[in-house]
Amino acid sequence: MSRPSALAAAREALLQQGWAVLNGVLDKASCTATLERLWAAAATYEAQGHSTFMPVLDPNAANVRVFDLLALDACFRDLILQPDAIALVEALLGPHFRVSNFTANIARPGSGSMALHSDQALVVPEPWHAPWALNIIWCLTDVTFENGATLYVPGSHRAQTQNDLGANPEARLVPFEAKAGSIIAMDGRLWHTSGKNITEGEDRALLFAYYVRDFLRGQVNFNALLNPALQAALGPELRHRLGLEVAENLSAGAALLGKAPRA
Repeated sequence: MSRPSALAAAREALLQQGWAVLNGVLDKASCTATLERLWAAAATYEAQGHSTFMPVLDPNAANVRVFDLLALDACFRDLILQPDAIALVEALLGPHFRVSNFTANIARPGSGSMALHSDQALVVPEPWHAPWALNIIWCLTDVTFENGATLYVPGSHRAQTQNDLGANPEARLVPFEAKAGSIIAMDGRLWHTSGKNITEGEDRALLFAYYVRDFLRGQVNFNALLNPALQAALGPELRHRLGLEVAENLSAGAALLGKAPRA
């Protein structure tokens, strides 16, 4: 399948089933280099006084979580606006979106699952009538059920309330499996959890780029996270998507004014 055809198929799958896999976005060398830089970022993050174990999310320290990726390494600032990823973001959210967060979760052998949730449910109260959030999941390693692939409830992006999931949704969980270098686009309404890594010695490394419609407040205040020198060095598109400009949340109003009848 050609690259445009694969991207078009991924867009359609995302809209219909709430998720899609696009293969071959990163080559093997890029995956290896990015993973090395992720481990270096984890060391820097800990040296800054942060913990990579979050008891509120994970049952043990075999999950290595790294936050503040955009402040830690330029390679993550490149990935956040990668064109294939943005094409899938815009397919679901439209052109008016912001970067809400960019984090990593490395599931090491023995890691367990977190609680079932949807990412949109974490930031918007029910009912959920439309997709206002989306994750682009970067697979830096092969992702399998055995090494802790994200598990999701099929069709759950159509649930408008948590009760719509029905009884025992955990029993219907299935894994996102993908090759290293792929991206997985996931509608923010899709209910999911992290899988358990039951392998003997295989890490599963994922990056989670979280995007939201521009009228939602982001999970990260990038004005506070990024130092002034770094902010000044960013290009205009990234500054805009991170909400670093003076004007924010004007797109809907501008569209409405453009359609208003003239006096």
